[in-house]
Parts: sequence; C-alpha cells; structure tokens
Amino acid sequence: MSFLRLTDVTKFYGATRAVSAMNLTVEKGEFVSLLGPSGCGKTTTLQMIAGFEAVSSGRIELAGKDITHAKANTRGLGIVFQTYALFPHMTVADNVSFGLEMRKMPKAERAERVKQALALVHLEAHAARYPRELSGGQRQRVALARALVIEPPVLLLDEPLSNLDAKLREEMQFELRQIQRKVGTTTVMVTHDQSEAMSISDRVVVMEGGCATQIDHPQRVYEHPSTRFISTFVGKANLLDCRVSGSGATRTCVEVGTLSLDVEDDTGFCVDASALLSVRPEKLQLVPPGRGRIDGEVQERFFLGSQWLYRVATPVGDLTVLSPNDGRDALEEGARTGIDWPAHCMRLLPADVPVDVSVGAPAKAVAA
Repeated sequence: MSFLRLTDVTKFYGATRAVSAMNLTVEKGEFVSLLGPSGCGKTTTLQMIAGFEAVSSGRIELAGKDITHAKANTRGLGIVFQTYALFPHMTVADNVSFGLEMRKMPKAERAERVKQALALVHLEAHAARYPRELSGGQRQRVALARALVIEPPVLLLDEPLSNLDAKLREEMQFELRQIQRKVGTTTVMVTHDQSEAMSISDRVVVMEGGCATQIDHPQRVYEHPSTRFISTFVGKANLLDCRVSGSGATRTCVEVGTLSLDVEDDTGFCVDASALLSVRPEKLQLVPPGRGRIDGEVQERFFLGSQWLYRVATPVGDLTVLSPNDGRDALEEGARTGIDWPAHCMRLLPADVPVDVSVGAPAKAVAA
C-alpha cells in the first residue's frame, strides 16, 4: 500500500477548477516534486495535503488513514514555506524547538532533538543566533531543521529554494537531497524550476491547468515527454509539424516537409494524422553541408560557456542546436551547415489538445 495517496482530488474556487481529479501515490521515503508554471495548481495540491485548503471532492490517505477532512494541526506534517516563516524574536535553537514545545516534549529530550536537528543541517555553531544574523541559505536550513525535528511522516516543501541566488540554490538542491536521503522522510516538493525538480526527485509530477499531465522518473519525463507543453517546459525542444505516412507496432513513418523519417514509437498514430516531431537541441549535431539529414544557415549564435547555442534556418523551419564548446572554432553567423541527429532521439507527440481548466465559466487565473 502506498504511504501517501491522492484519489480524484479536486479543488474548486467558485466555478473555477484549480485542481482536477489528481491521482497520485507516494511511497514511503520517496521524494516527489510537483512541477509546473504559476497557476497550474501545484501549491493548491500541496496545501490540500497539508490541510490548509479544503478538498472539494476526492480523498487523501496517509499510511492507510483517511485525512481528507482532518485539521492541519492534527496531521503532524513537516512544512517548509517559501519565506521560511521563522520567528524573528527567537534564536535558531528556539525556532527549531518550537514544534516540540507545542507537543509538550520534556525539556531534556527536546534539547537533544534540537541538537541532532541542527547537526543534520550543519548549524550547531549558530544555535544562539537570530534569523536576522543568518544568510539566506542558513535560514533555509533552520526552516528545514524545524520541519524535520518533529519527525513528520511527510515533509512538504513549498518552493523552498526560490529566495536563494543561483549558485547557492544549486548547492542547496543537492544538500536538501542528501539530508532527505539520510533521514528517509517521505517528501513532496512544489517547484516551478525544472532543473531543480529533475536533479533531486525520485519522480516528477508535471502539472498544467490543474491536471497532472505526466508522472514519471525525471529522465523518462525529459526523454519521453507526453505533450508539447512538457517537451518545452521540461528543457528545450525543437518541435516540427509532421504528417504520419505509415504506422507499425513499434515504428511510425512521418513526413516533415521534404524529409521522410522513421520514428521509434509504439503509441499507434493513425496514417494521415497530424503530429509533432520533437528533438532536443543537444541531440542535434553540426556536420559539413550535405552530410546530415538537412542543411541550413546559421542565423544567430550565443556563447553559453560550456556550450554554443545556434539558431539555424532550414527548409523545415528554424532549429535550435546546442553544441559543446570543445575548443574548436564556432560557426559564424551566415555560415552553411548540415544538421544530423540519431534516429533514437526523435519523439512523436500528439497534436495539441487544449486543457479545460474551468466548469461553467471562462478560465481564470488561480494562484499556484
């Protein structure tokens, strides 16, 4: 039995559906991220798990117990907010101790638990400091220690790293994952940062318009996106309109302009159906003209340090190419080049289908 289970969980604000029939299972000790743009319903989902938002319909179970309508303070979950929500008048130790005091834990045991929690986040030497005396990364660690010290069955993280600068954010991603693995706490995190979700999660839930559009392991979501939205939100992608010219059990033939391509695909597209061909920019290779699948002209180039990014005009449309900076001279703008890519890197996606985000009313913006 799954440790945390959401069954057809739906949330309405008036006539606007913020979350639609969310079905999700989280195993004990698993790290799952809810990923999506602002307004997709990811934070609303987290708040329903926490008990801060009422569920309109559906069921939430924790360790086999129905907690759908349980009050937030009875669920015993650990929560780290985007703003950390530390008490400014309390020391680091007092902030971490607060939840234990509310549970009326004896003073000696409380002190030992606080000491262990601060050691876990490497803040033992800062126990007597106040939040204003800490850096952003240190305040984030205090908030994490405060959530973990109560030994919650589930840790909920609401954009926990969004207030940090880029370098510190990257460092904290991996530190957060190391701490979670060491403690073994089942964790659900909300983020709009795809690299953050992909790098530290066991599974990713990609949300769009209140719906979970794909739930899978990070590499699977990246390499095998199920929709146009996922292919462009999770990384970058070249998307080309195509027509299915032949369909088999494991392969599909498509026509992209004058190109005829054989794509590994087992979804069974019908002949003459419209589809989208997706190829990631880093899968494309620049080769001498005439030696690839198609030729083109470099329109723009951008230096990214470890890579060069090119925009190449071709007969099937502009293609974005990410090429490693391996010391060779970069192509000049206006240069002719061939573009090639391995057959196994192509993905076939269905034509776009609009997502209905409301019932009986126009779509409205709902805060994520």
